[in-house]
Amino acid sequence: MLTSLLKRSTNTIQRATPFARRAFSTQFPALQRVSGVDTVKNYINGKFTESKTDKWIELRNPATQELIGYVPETTSEELQEATDSAAAAAREWKKSTVLARQRVMMDLQYLIRQNQDAIAENIVQEQGKTFVDAKGDVFRGLQVVEQACALTNMLMGEKLTVAKDMETYMYREPLGVVAGICPFNFPAMIPLWMFPLAIAAGNSIIMKPSERDPGAMMMLAKLAAEAGVPDGVLNIVHGSVDCVNYICDEPQIKAISFVGSDRAGEHIYTRGNANGKRVQANLGAKNHAVLLPDANKQSALNAIAGAAFGAAGQRCMALSTLVCVGETKDWLPDLAERARQLKVGYGMDPDTDVGPLITVQSKERVERLIESGANEGADLLLDGRGVSVKGYERGNFVGPTLLTNVKTHMECYREEIFGPVLVCLNVDTLDEAIELINKNPYGNGTAIFTNSGPSARKFEHEIDVGQVGINVPIPVPVPPFSFTGSRGSILGDMNFYGKSGLLFYTKPKTITALWKESDAKHTRASVSMPTMN
Repeated sequence: MLTSLLKRSTNTIQRATPFARRAFSTQFPALQRVSGVDTVKNYINGKFTESKTDKWIELRNPATQELIGYVPETTSEELQEATDSAAAAAREWKKSTVLARQRVMMDLQYLIRQNQDAIAENIVQEQGKTFVDAKGDVFRGLQVVEQACALTNMLMGEKLTVAKDMETYMYREPLGVVAGICPFNFPAMIPLWMFPLAIAAGNSIIMKPSERDPGAMMMLAKLAAEAGVPDGVLNIVHGSVDCVNYICDEPQIKAISFVGSDRAGEHIYTRGNANGKRVQANLGAKNHAVLLPDANKQSALNAIAGAAFGAAGQRCMALSTLVCVGETKDWLPDLAERARQLKVGYGMDPDTDVGPLITVQSKERVERLIESGANEGADLLLDGRGVSVKGYERGNFVGPTLLTNVKTHMECYREEIFGPVLVCLNVDTLDEAIELINKNPYGNGTAIFTNSGPSARKFEHEIDVGQVGINVPIPVPVPPFSFTGSRGSILGDMNFYGKSGLLFYTKPKTITALWKESDAKHTRASVSMPTMN
């Protein structure tokens, strides 16, 4: 629904590629609410308020299909109220000192740490991750908050004496009102990539969490208020097409951070830029791992299984494609056996390894792509379709799946599956593997498994991907660095978090000042006897 409306509303960036892209879809708005079911609130000017909308989106537990809430399509009046609140707050917040904002970030990281389990439980209920994985979701976001505590160093300016009595200096100022649009797959981590750095830099921000799992962001807003974030500095709105378009068009919003699918990201980047906004957009991915014969077999297979099937494959950095070099294709039955041992189930079960997909539609799409792979000639070494979990028979479960002997023309290779499916291709040499990966339009992440330093170095320097792991399956950098996906996986020239992330939320101001020493009136006092001269 959202994809088709976005496509009609503006021209999108067209890429010369035959590769299919995962669409940015949403639940259909419900016409009527069932009484007795909770509603998700807007958060505007420091208050959680009931939306006056008559359009609601169902919020369901993906493991049970239980209706656990309704998410509003925030009205145009409420969107404007949130923006006006943010604009008024930004004018005052920018006057606060860096040290004062640093203190707020320190208190926020402490409160998140204290409430990590509660936020993780909400993620299990709304998104479906295992509890351990959900805690990791919170923790990786928490690391960005900890990095925001170091803004006193990262916001230091520059100064140079350029002539006698003349100096030029530069410092960075906040942009004003900014916005964040978040995906469903990391309900805590991705919002924490955005609002802490934006606020620490002196901005106010309007957040739109995913309508599929907004609970973590709502909990984080409560903690932010407790940490001392002033009213209006952080606002939360909800919705789909109209909400996104409002953020792209509203003149008071100066920048947009987005993580999600290709089509939505291209729409937001194009429309936001057309309206003079700064936009950073992280899009789709097809992350390849290269397996060399000299790799530590046991360690590599364990790492590959975890990276491919963890979070039910719903990670933008999931390892979704394995390139087997030479004899390593004979290791695939052992990999299938490891995958077969992973338990599919409800996220709060401590023995569960793989939870459900986010929606019924996602499950149907993943199963269709598995079927298409088999129909196009791939071998279905492990089929995860038809999984039934006792007590959760209505859940959106798909088990770990391995498609082998895959070719690059197949739909299961061309499209980002976003499920617990690993497609496996065979090549004879490392050079062929590098060529294959570089021909793929995406550049989010890649990995190589080897015990050869020269092979690793060759791969590192010849591969055209922004984030490279050497015996590390998911090479997401820690926050002192930035998230540096490249090519078809990102739009915009400023990366998320790290120094680049902070630069995104600020603008430079340069001053050249002349204060002539000869104009100084207050020189050293004279103690000699006054005379007529």
